[in-house]
Amino acid sequence: MELKLKVCGMRDEANIQAVAALQPHYMGFILYGKSPRYIGENYSIPGSFPDTIKKVGVFVNESEENMTEAVRILKLDYLQLHGHESVDVCRSLKQKGIGVIKAFSIGEDFDFAVTQPYKEVVDFFLFDTKGKYYGGNAQVFDWSILHKYNQQVPFFLSGGIAAENVSAVKALAGMNIHALDVNSGVEDAPAVKSITKLQALIAASNAEGIKLTSDNKKTIV
Repeated sequence: MELKLKVCGMRDEANIQAVAALQPHYMGFILYGKSPRYIGENYSIPGSFPDTIKKVGVFVNESEENMTEAVRILKLDYLQLHGHESVDVCRSLKQKGIGVIKAFSIGEDFDFAVTQPYKEVVDFFLFDTKGKYYGGNAQVFDWSILHKYNQQVPFFLSGGIAAENVSAVKALAGMNIHALDVNSGVEDAPAVKSITKLQALIAASNAEGIKLTSDNKKTIV
């Protein structure tokens, strides 16, 4: 398997630089005020941020105007929508040339039919664990549920992924999985990623034959 890696919930400049050295394909910044990983107002992404890493802004039920403004100010490549954003909002953002990742919280009774209206207006889906928070619950959902998904839109897999459980990703071989999305499972504290945990995740992935590649096609080592 060859997958991309997204590290989400970033904020501190030094931590961003340390994580960037591992060459993830995506890095996520949370612009939802109730999240412990909220970047805050008047935030600036460090000028040293590599061009090879795609910047993702994470929102929950935010206005289209505010999201579009954040794209302009932070030069975001994608918007990740974790709330109840409509198909029309996703379509409008796409028409503006903004990448769209629509997240869905997966529980035992999740009906993948709800994803169908979005398939033409997003770039990716993101499947995360249904929990107390909109994201960052540090819990893994039952990935076997994904066999019920029609695989028409490539997806990010999220929810408590870490070195200890990444081997189970192999069971998703043949599915339209695009990337692993890690956050709370590789943290020392909210918004502070552990380089040791990330390196362990990468090493465990490689050991299982799961290659995590960056945009410049270099294998993370």
